[in-house]
Amino acid sequence: MCVACRTSRPKRELQRIVRTPARDVVFDPTGRLAGRGAYVCQDPPCLDTAIKKGALARALETPLPAAFLEAVTSGAITTNTTQGGARGQE
Repeated sequence: MCVACRTSRPKRELQRIVRTPARDVVFDPTGRLAGRGAYVCQDPPCLDTAIKKGALARALETPLPAAFLEAVTSGAITTNTTQGGARGQE
């Protein structure tokens, strides 16, 4: 389920953002990074909404770092994830 628009979609149609044990917030294209994860639609406006309304920070239970916000606003992060789990079913 997307944390911003609350729509239920298959995991393949969502992008995973993770708060790692080291407290970094990163995109997880593989879906396998350790840490607390949140799912957001692949549409850039949905990610913007999740950040502006604070839904992403609440889901990750941490404030979003300035470096992560800068990378999102500058477009340095590609938000299209196509990889799945171990057997491509996630």
